[in-house]
Amino acid sequence: MASQEEKQAQPFADIFDEDEAEKSFLLSKPACLIILGKPGSGKKTLARKLAQIWKCIFIEALEVIQTNIHEETEYGLQCQELLFKGQSISEELVTEMILKKIESPEVAHFGYVLSGFPSLSEEYMTVPQQIEKIKNLKLKPDFLINIKCSDYDLCQRISGQRQHPDSGQVYQRNQWDPNVIEKHKKEKDQHGEENEEEDEEQEEEETAEDLLMVSEFLHQLVQRPEDILENAEERVGTYKDIMLHPLEDLMAEQDCQNLIELDGNQQPDDLFVVNKNYICCYCCFNKQDDLFRVLSSYKLIAHRYRWRRSRWGQACPVALKEGDIVMGNPDLAVSFLGKMYVLSSPEALKTFMLNPRPYLLPPMPLPPCKVLVFGPPFSGRTTVCNLIAHKYKGKV
Repeated sequence: MASQEEKQAQPFADIFDEDEAEKSFLLSKPACLIILGKPGSGKKTLARKLAQIWKCIFIEALEVIQTNIHEETEYGLQCQELLFKGQSISEELVTEMILKKIESPEVAHFGYVLSGFPSLSEEYMTVPQQIEKIKNLKLKPDFLINIKCSDYDLCQRISGQRQHPDSGQVYQRNQWDPNVIEKHKKEKDQHGEENEEEDEEQEEEETAEDLLMVSEFLHQLVQRPEDILENAEERVGTYKDIMLHPLEDLMAEQDCQNLIELDGNQQPDDLFVVNKNYICCYCCFNKQDDLFRVLSSYKLIAHRYRWRRSRWGQACPVALKEGDIVMGNPDLAVSFLGKMYVLSSPEALKTFMLNPRPYLLPPMPLPPCKVLVFGPPFSGRTTVCNLIAHKYKGKV
């Protein structure tokens, strides 16, 4: 009774202790987003920007293909073989790579920003089937971001794109057309408020740089076939015919608080002002004795707030999960959720950074217990070993 009265006397006290709060975070679902919109509306640009800001995993067809080829995975080798033969990568293979990436350990920890799926191509799955795949994902999207833009504005923007053949960089009309650049400059001079001298000088310098850039490679820019006005209008029409209505049904099922609609005529940088949820600082040190002293004062979260020692001490969480007690290397120190962890090898550090949750969730840290069972022949050693292993989830 006395303890209950003490709890009631402190109504503003935190009912969760530190371990429960940490466990709650480790069991929580990471933020997952899907970017929707018409072809050429800027889905990929916005998704890449959001992934950088939120520290999520950016998932998009071309990005997934390049990653698998670079890492020489089984899918990557298949892609290389097809490309060497001059063949295109099938839609089925691309879809498998995207779904495999969504199920990866790093996505389970960091979350994802998905762009370009569902796709207009129905070579492997129809649009309703692709949407059904999204609904059945283990990590379902928390937010749907729909970029809205009128057909006319979008087709004019796409038809104004030019590509540099050597670098592959795509430039909008206001970046390469001298007439448009000069027109924007005159509009700024005629319209609006008086600017400070520094701002005027900066604008003049930027305009000069733009004109210089245009003069250098204007003759090299080419228009891609998909950017021709007629082809752009056809792609937008196809989107409205086969994809618009299924996506509208998907968005109608979503909680209105988690559906964000944006003006596609704005710049991606102007769409969101985003704050980070948590800070994860990776630090390196040279002296074992000074590890905790130096790390505790490195990149403080707030004034007088220091990183704290975790229950793992200097033991490697990854090695401990695998059943071995290995002391960590000071050069492979990492701070996560305000606590310090020391990894034993670059491979363990990479694994821990991809997804630290399996190594921190209870019952970890659980020191491995090794038992030796011996006795005369036919005394039941094997039976006892199997029973002990089953009881304590060990290995014989």
